[in-house]
Amino acid sequence: MFGNYLKKFPVSEVRPKLVELFKILDTKPEERDPYLDEELLAFPYVNGGLFADENIEIPRFTEEIVNLLLNGASKTFNWADISPTIFGAVFESTLNPETRRSGGMHYTSIENIHKVIDPLFLDDLKAELANILEIKVQKTRFARLEDYRNKLASLTFLDPACGSGNFLTETYISLRRLENEALRAIYGGQKQFNIDDNLIRVGIHQFYGIEINDFAVTVAKTALWIAESQMMQETEAIVEHDLDFLPLKSYANIVEGNSLRIDWESVVPKEKLSYIMGNPPFVGVNYMSDSQREDMDNIWLGVKRGKLDYVTCWYLKSADMMINTSIKTALVSTNSVSQGEQATVLWKKLLVENIHIDFAHKPFIWDSEASLKAHVHCVIIGFSHVSTNGKKYIYSSGTVLEAKNINGYLLNAPDIIVEERSKPICDVPAIVRGSQATDNGNYLFTPEEKADFISKEPQSEKYFKRFMMGKEFINNIERWCLWIPDISPKELKSCPEILKRVQAVKDFRLSSKNKQTQLSANIPWRFGQYRPPSKNFIAFAKVSSERRRYIPFGFLTDEIITGDKLFTIPNATLYMFGVLTSNVHMAWVRTVCGRLKSDYSYSTTIVYNNFSWCNPTPEQQERIERTAQAILDARAKYPDCSLADLYDELTMPPELRKAHQQNDLAVMQAYGFDKKITESECVAELMKLYQKLMK
Repeated sequence: MFGNYLKKFPVSEVRPKLVELFKILDTKPEERDPYLDEELLAFPYVNGGLFADENIEIPRFTEEIVNLLLNGASKTFNWADISPTIFGAVFESTLNPETRRSGGMHYTSIENIHKVIDPLFLDDLKAELANILEIKVQKTRFARLEDYRNKLASLTFLDPACGSGNFLTETYISLRRLENEALRAIYGGQKQFNIDDNLIRVGIHQFYGIEINDFAVTVAKTALWIAESQMMQETEAIVEHDLDFLPLKSYANIVEGNSLRIDWESVVPKEKLSYIMGNPPFVGVNYMSDSQREDMDNIWLGVKRGKLDYVTCWYLKSADMMINTSIKTALVSTNSVSQGEQATVLWKKLLVENIHIDFAHKPFIWDSEASLKAHVHCVIIGFSHVSTNGKKYIYSSGTVLEAKNINGYLLNAPDIIVEERSKPICDVPAIVRGSQATDNGNYLFTPEEKADFISKEPQSEKYFKRFMMGKEFINNIERWCLWIPDISPKELKSCPEILKRVQAVKDFRLSSKNKQTQLSANIPWRFGQYRPPSKNFIAFAKVSSERRRYIPFGFLTDEIITGDKLFTIPNATLYMFGVLTSNVHMAWVRTVCGRLKSDYSYSTTIVYNNFSWCNPTPEQQERIERTAQAILDARAKYPDCSLADLYDELTMPPELRKAHQQNDLAVMQAYGFDKKITESECVAELMKLYQKLMK
């Protein structure tokens, strides 16, 4: 009808004819102008608000667009079987990357939606229906099926960041399929002649959403209506009876607005609500807009929140909605909410509110229906306010673990919060950060720049030392710095090229707004944060690739000047090196450290200072020292290779891998761990040790 109607008009008339058509679609037959064209009057009354907005913008049409409408969207395309959830991907593809990033918009594949809704409620509903269908007595079975259908109709869902409605649409389809299965069991494919209005009980009126983007709101409503139409056709096939879809009898409850500034109970009362679910925006602390920071301030009012991501606001609002109710929630989040400082702050707050984790998907790479995919690592966390004795599950890489308790790090372990500590919990040397130049680039040199400088000022050569940040350390990149701990005024004046650099650094520091930086201008020839290295020390990069099984630790001497992105442990021993480079320590790192994108961002206050060191016997310590030395010996066989080369999982030399495996066994033995212990079990044991040390 649509195609036949439009093809009669020239391009110049398409816009006004669409305006006229939309008005007809929103007008009851008895209220229409009877003198309009019969072809226009033949269109059905739609209702439901789909065409109610008379102010909607309709642009002018070109020949190309009209051709697409006539031949692409109506004549040659069958809309009957379109997946309603595809609109999320279509909508995402209309956004430029900056809009997507600033809004944290990442739309959801069907597979990932089911990672949320299946353990939240759908698995239980499927199991309940399967049990009912096993009942032998027909009368009892039919009665239970009617109760089951009423139960489905009583459930209410809220997606408080619904985007284009994929979660709501797929949940609606899933519930209607269960209802259709129940109807099939009742009617058995027999043709029905008397169908009452209560045949279909699950409706889109049970589904509520909040979304800030007006276009996404419209897409979500449309997707739900299309899903309703398709599922009604499935029901028609079961009962062999035509059902009236139009005019629309149910309304999609999608509210436009900022979810963090709307009272969710104004959208759906908590007494009515069954489940909260969704995929709130992925926006990191460094990428938030001023408006988003204001949202954070309002939601985390009075709480020292550190560097929390935007998504944590939805956890708090969900928790507030759930208090003293049976509502259950499941949210997709960036994996940061279960790691490092963020896990500490978020779960400390939620545990006070008696929030319990019911199930969790450990970190996995996010995927969507869109062509421009979001390469982020996510977790899914299902939680509730009232603790039940029901089973708890942890999903990871295709495996499922039944857990006694799931803590904020998504481990089968007690609810332990690893908080920041200024000093190590055990008797070990503290980590020291390297020196920070604060020099505006004046004291750092490539080999070529160093050679050129020395050629101009030969007496400067004695002041050059190798300089390393994390990147230089891991990749064996040659870099140099001017290192002048002490120098007499006369000698400094005898080096005019150095003097120029010293003056430039002094001017740069004085121009800073930071008082400490201004003070460092009094000794401008030194690094701004001056930390002379010890004679022998362990060094490692603050940030290391998650693709490595082990963070590369190494020994350096005081001939190397370390920058502030390279951590150092002075007076460290071979035994310490062995423990730090072991799989036991790495299991702890992978669980509690923060992430930079997906890479490990090692924290002194969270990771190192809270790590529980073992108490080895002299024999165990000696064995760890031997295996640690074997690691260094294996590295030494490849002097032309960087640590990045050696610790690439694809190119790691077999003797180095074997040395690490022997070291892992030695460290596990010192802790009293079985060699078959899983990483999750290892961390759970470390947390028990941590808990004992905290007492």
